[in-house]
Amino acid sequence: MNSDSVRLSGALRAPSLLGAILLMLALSSAAWAKSITDIDGNRVEIPDHPQRIVLGESRMLYTLALLEPGDPFQHIVAWPQDLKKYDSQTWNSFARQFPQMLKIPSLGSGGPNAMNPEQILALQPDVVILPSLARYDDADLRLVSMLKAAHIPVVKIDLRVHLLKNTRRSVEIFGEVLNQQARAQAFNRFYDAHMQVIRQRLARYQGAKPSVLLQLHLGRRNECCVTAINGSLGELLNAAGGANIASKTQHGVFGRLSEESVIAAQPDFYFATGFGDNASQGLLKLGPEVAPAAVLTSFKQLTAQQNGLRELHALRNGHAAAIWMNFYLSPWHIAATEFMAKTLYPQLFTDVDPEKTLQQIFHDFLPIPYSGTYFKVISPTETK
Repeated sequence: MNSDSVRLSGALRAPSLLGAILLMLALSSAAWAKSITDIDGNRVEIPDHPQRIVLGESRMLYTLALLEPGDPFQHIVAWPQDLKKYDSQTWNSFARQFPQMLKIPSLGSGGPNAMNPEQILALQPDVVILPSLARYDDADLRLVSMLKAAHIPVVKIDLRVHLLKNTRRSVEIFGEVLNQQARAQAFNRFYDAHMQVIRQRLARYQGAKPSVLLQLHLGRRNECCVTAINGSLGELLNAAGGANIASKTQHGVFGRLSEESVIAAQPDFYFATGFGDNASQGLLKLGPEVAPAAVLTSFKQLTAQQNGLRELHALRNGHAAAIWMNFYLSPWHIAATEFMAKTLYPQLFTDVDPEKTLQQIFHDFLPIPYSGTYFKVISPTETK
């Protein structure tokens, strides 16, 4: 916590000051110039040109930077530092080009449920953008309740749960808040065009769907296997034509499979996700600072340590791949969907190049250069 945050926290211990802040915000004479319907269907009145924006996750930068040309941080007055915690590589990439982002006040190192409502109130934001979550707790509800009581607009978007249903609309909402509707429409046209290719070719396919084990965060836990089913990256796997082995017994967004059930299922393909950087120990290395060789080395080491994975034929015959975990929080995930589809159906997608798609997103929409490794097929010779 920086010195400003410490002073702020101390000042807010005074009930009279907090009450004054709430009253001031409630009686604010700001002119509400437009109405937005957020991802939950709520009509929210916000200023026409909000100058003070609080983000409920700093990994919203994946989307913000697509839409805000020039300096994407110019109106961000606070955010949690989940990006730094869970994707230090992208954090570093932006910080090198935009060192001013390092001065944005921190709302903690976790997600929105760890944010201090009083700290947000003191910042007097024009709007707070919060993520839609798979699960909510009391802290999430308290945060929204206090913001609404202070008449601070709260806009919800969903870039992490129901990706296929809500990504396009969430990009539109973000564009409406930022007055960047044209850029939002341009990205959505790009997104639709690439997704349509996947849908159309799979619709013509008449064979059986290959079965897939999707393991999240390879290396974070010693046992197998945390997975995603009806949401998050599991939704992308479904769109790519994979038959998720967890869907037979699991029905939520996330679930857990035992080693015994994984071995018994013997999936045709094995996909693992990770976000470790080059200095990480015990994590699957992927991201903008990671070379393909480092991905392979960490993949081999980690899969060899789990009994359930050592028994999978998919690992022995090269039907295995590594995918950057943070795609589940980013519209960039269209490239990951292409990667899954091409890995599962190489004959259908010979002309599709997922890395080229991701490179084009960086070139056309993002202010930082493309680098690193975001996905990799592990060939038969590489798993030996």
